[in-house]
Amino acid sequence: MAIGRLVGGLILATTLNLAIAGEPPATAVIGTPPQPGWGQLTAQQREILAPLSRDWDSLENIRKRKWLAIADRYPTMKRDEQHRMQDRMREWATLSPAERAKVRDIYKDFKQLPPEQKQVVRQKWEAYSNLPPEEKQRLRETGKSSKLLSSPAIPPSPESTGQTTTPINPAND
Repeated sequence: MAIGRLVGGLILATTLNLAIAGEPPATAVIGTPPQPGWGQLTAQQREILAPLSRDWDSLENIRKRKWLAIADRYPTMKRDEQHRMQDRMREWATLSPAERAKVRDIYKDFKQLPPEQKQVVRQKWEAYSNLPPEEKQRLRETGKSSKLLSSPAIPPSPESTGQTTTPINPAND
């Protein structure tokens, strides 16, 4: 009797194991396929992505794919957009991995803001961008530039705080 249960248990376990092994997990993550290394890029891609050359081979595949998509669009950009993109790539290349992660988090938070708050942040950024370089440096040194541009990621809803909503007036910020 004990041997019969043991054999039955082994058969059941083997059957379940084969059934489980044959199907992918329900939460399978589909990764980004491998992307080319720096040496495998075309001459045009290397020229466009030159600011990233030092770090290219250590970038995650998903990041490479995003930069390659930008390189594909680059020839269709206006000259000033191309210069701005090159400047941004140079700035990005100088950031540490921790700083890059922080920038990505800030961007994700920005994308979740309601349109009116996005507009406020854009106006503050424009005001900051128009400052003379000396004033920007002074703000960076005092740490006030981040406060000037910061906005709550996802503000509490008025219903949850018991407050009434008031329109945002950028002139008062």
